[in-house]
Amino acid sequence: MEPLRIGILGAARIADLAIVAPARVTGDRLVAIAARDRDRAEAFAALRGVEQVLGSYPEVVTAPEVELVYNPLANALHGPWNRAAVRAGKHVLSEKPFAANAAEAREVRDAARAAGGTVLEGFHYLFHPVVARAHEILASGEIGELRHVEALTKMPAPPDTDPRWSLDLAGGALMDLGCYGLHAHRMLAPFAGGKPTLVAARGGERAGRPGVDEWMDAEFAFPNGATGRSLSHMADDWCMTLRLVGSTGELTVADYVQPHKDDRVSVTTGARTRTEELGKRSSYLYQLKAVRAHLREGAPLPIDIDDAVETAEMIDAIYIAAGFEPRPAHVPVQTA
Repeated sequence: MEPLRIGILGAARIADLAIVAPARVTGDRLVAIAARDRDRAEAFAALRGVEQVLGSYPEVVTAPEVELVYNPLANALHGPWNRAAVRAGKHVLSEKPFAANAAEAREVRDAARAAGGTVLEGFHYLFHPVVARAHEILASGEIGELRHVEALTKMPAPPDTDPRWSLDLAGGALMDLGCYGLHAHRMLAPFAGGKPTLVAARGGERAGRPGVDEWMDAEFAFPNGATGRSLSHMADDWCMTLRLVGSTGELTVADYVQPHKDDRVSVTTGARTRTEELGKRSSYLYQLKAVRAHLREGAPLPIDIDDAVETAEMIDAIYIAAGFEPRPAHVPVQTA
């Protein structure tokens, strides 16, 4: 297939794992990059083989040679630049969360529908075999009917200067980590009679960061009576497990967010436990391959822009239920 022509917004650390390394495997082209600091963009491009450095984000999203815009900017800049890219006729692969809040997500959705482009919120975990296998085992009936879901998504604290601690930049544990857990719950709708609804939420504020959640604990209910819990904590030990409890057994994904670090899926029924290893290739590689197949061959994607809006709506609802304000939207950007 013809290589994808990718433009990168910013020189974020996540770009190495999420787009640079996968593109080396798939053979897709990194045709352009821009960053707030041009020297940083120049250094990034030289080390990673980006074909050209442009002077600004607007130049990237409007560049004729750019086909797909990859957006790894701070959370508050996802919505504005996703919207700018689709209005410029580009496809978009955005780091999650898709936008600062639900209203902004709906604005991007409407712009994407008007432009006719593909916009994917980068829930890369969904493309890895560990999650596909977990769903397959659940569908097989091996652990019975789904009764409870528990997603634990925890990590050590970033430095105090990290944008993930900034309210203005749409930071917080729910935005950075908890969105994985609630999305994993939402993807279980086919096995639980429908989508989960929020029952309750509580969270703790980061010291010295008013309005920014250091941790968030949300409870869900499914139509079939199953329950769910998503706990995210941005100042704890590493733990990214997904546990599915059924009527006759249970299943645990050891690290559903970072399967390249731990690819085990363990299934317990009665006194017997077996463990499957599904491979430590990067979930980001599987994601880029799926985007490539979609744009070049019309292959379907497992989620669409409506899914991104529904996730943003759930994030807002969790914040409100826990006594926080949803993240503020950033000032819209201009590309002309």
